[in-house]
Amino acid sequence: MNKHYKMRIDILTVCPELLDSPLNHSIVKRAKEKGLVEINVINLHDFSNDKYKSVDDYAFGGGAGMVMMIEPVYKAIEKLKGERHYDEIIYTSPDGEKFTQKLANRLSLKDNIIILAGHFKGIDQRIRDHLVTMEISIGDYVLSGGELPAAAITDAIVRLIPGVLTDEQSALTDSFQDGLLAPPVYTRPSDFKGWKVPDVLLSGNTAEIEKWRHEQSIERTNKLRPDIADNE
Repeated sequence: MNKHYKMRIDILTVCPELLDSPLNHSIVKRAKEKGLVEINVINLHDFSNDKYKSVDDYAFGGGAGMVMMIEPVYKAIEKLKGERHYDEIIYTSPDGEKFTQKLANRLSLKDNIIILAGHFKGIDQRIRDHLVTMEISIGDYVLSGGELPAAAITDAIVRLIPGVLTDEQSALTDSFQDGLLAPPVYTRPSDFKGWKVPDVLLSGNTAEIEKWRHEQSIERTNKLRPDIADNE
């Protein structure tokens, strides 16, 4: 049976094996099985021009580290663009725009996205100048490659697609959706070794429970993430 996918994400990488687990389990796996998203991991080595399938070379001007070559990336992107229109071509980079829930929300409304996972010392700047439409960083630190950031971005986007989560309200009550951290949550038993669940959560009073949760979100945000609170 042919599935009509609502979204397609193509990830270009030099280490596809790093993406096997995060993209084939849990919520992302279920989203794929439901036909709500199609995710393709594309090996850039397959687009190399030499017999060794090289995708990196020394930097002009010298210096430590290798650089991702322009030709394999260009060939891969041009092949994909020849098959469909892409809303964004994203490069995962430490100096990109900081990834936030607001950005995840925006990207979840797109139809087709390419994510280029950086590796080595970086990619040939001409790729960034002429092919990439958006650069994203998941934090102010450096990883061995962009595969983990690509997986994180994909996971954050996919869970927002309508129909992916069993509880339709779940994604809407996540941390950062309303500019606040999520309130604390509890489950059974209500009393464990004298550690008790707040009485209001056992009251059955929906209005009071929602009020308490909102107050807790504000308190937690002010305490744990004052940088967010200052921006509200």
